[in-house]
Amino acid sequence: MKYISGTEAILMLEDGTIFNGTAIGKKGTSGGEICFNTGMTGYQEIYTDPSYFGQIIVNTTSHIGNYGVNDDEQESADPKITGLVVNSFSNGFSRKTADDGLQEYLEKNNTVGIADVDTRKIVRHIRSKGAMNAIISSEIFDVEELKKRLAEVPSMESLELATKVSTKEPYEVGSPDAKIKVAVLDIGVKKSILTNFTDRGVYCKVFPAETKFEEMESWNPDGYFVSNGPGDPAAMDYAVDTVSEILNRDKPLFGICLGHQIIARANGISTYKMHHGHRGINHPVKNLESGKSEVTSQNHGFAVDMEAVKNSNKVTLTHTNLNDETVEGISVNGKQAFSVQYHPESSPGPHDSRYLFDQFLQLLTKN
Repeated sequence: MKYISGTEAILMLEDGTIFNGTAIGKKGTSGGEICFNTGMTGYQEIYTDPSYFGQIIVNTTSHIGNYGVNDDEQESADPKITGLVVNSFSNGFSRKTADDGLQEYLEKNNTVGIADVDTRKIVRHIRSKGAMNAIISSEIFDVEELKKRLAEVPSMESLELATKVSTKEPYEVGSPDAKIKVAVLDIGVKKSILTNFTDRGVYCKVFPAETKFEEMESWNPDGYFVSNGPGDPAAMDYAVDTVSEILNRDKPLFGICLGHQIIARANGISTYKMHHGHRGINHPVKNLESGKSEVTSQNHGFAVDMEAVKNSNKVTLTHTNLNDETVEGISVNGKQAFSVQYHPESSPGPHDSRYLFDQFLQLLTKN
């Protein structure tokens, strides 16, 4: 099936900027916060990452769809993005192992998109003006009507989204005979994170976002993990309370991305909305403990306040971003707890940072 060739689509940004292009995916109208990802591969993993819930993704890579989609490359059950913006969209795909084409995949999953637009111009606009809401439509072309629809899209700031993507019921991953058990607080966990645990012989039980500490502790885990996810950490006091309990019991604790922000807030460290966030697979980070640098995969629009970290006696800065000197990692003083802002599981991205899973494993095995 061809994408909706010849069918017009429109992208309108919150500041009134308009881009005209060609419809891809499902014909319809959809809004969300627009942001861009600079990764040259891994578009399916990006679209299915729960951290992107409520967002329209601009892929900066010129050609999208050229290797199709594969069921094994899902980071969750289905795409979590609210819309897709690309330059050149490929109808055909060359990978023999692909299960389907991207157009069919987007249609099947009710994902609205637009192609044949100047994504370089869009990215430069976002970098200059900052993250903002936007709307895509292949059925409404009246500017005033689109403005009304766009005004109904909530701001990402102060928005709680983790409960919308979290599991509704606990489930277990890995071998029940494993010697190490980790309780996972699912605030938007990626499948590849769980795989990195099970590949290391860890048995995981994944709990819904609002699970109380007592319920997780009753499973008698050796340690805890707080996942990545979408939304504003400042709107997640329920998760901060749970993490505070874990820290009070001095259990081994590891957090990634949103989990990192929640651990920071549990230690009295504030977070803030970034101008346009970090999203890509080539972000340089320096490990201040080893002195080594690593190329990392990142996806976040909120960050931990650097000055608050430097002025805190509860945490120590462990990693910094070499592009803008933002906080990329902390450890909790006197506790068996640490976290990073970036994604060591990669998927997509380099594997430079997977040592962090081994670092957590060392904490789990020494107890």
